[in-house]
Amino acid sequence: MALHHADSGEIIDIRPLGKQLKDAIATTLVKTAHMQVFRFILQKGAEFAEHKVHGEITVQCLEGVVELGSGAGKQTLRAGELVYLKSDVPHALRGIEDASVLVTIVANHKS
Repeated sequence: MALHHADSGEIIDIRPLGKQLKDAIATTLVKTAHMQVFRFILQKGAEFAEHKVHGEITVQCLEGVVELGSGAGKQTLRAGELVYLKSDVPHALRGIEDASVLVTIVANHKS
């Protein structure tokens, strides 16, 4: 069965998961040829190893607390905070508390 991705104009609920956070998994919400939006779940102490994305990204903390390591050093993101990263910037995430983040990737397409 194919995963559901939102259609143009469809409302997507990104409110905090609260008690459901412990059992949640990462979910792609929107996927097009030029953009991807997904909710990433990071439990306390879990790490998402350093990587880079070929495209500009934003990482918005929806709930909990995460540590973002990037060219700007280590930063703490709390619920309601967002960070922007240029294309191909190495970065990593670590859960300080159980957390969910909304990640948006805008693909770089060379003409």
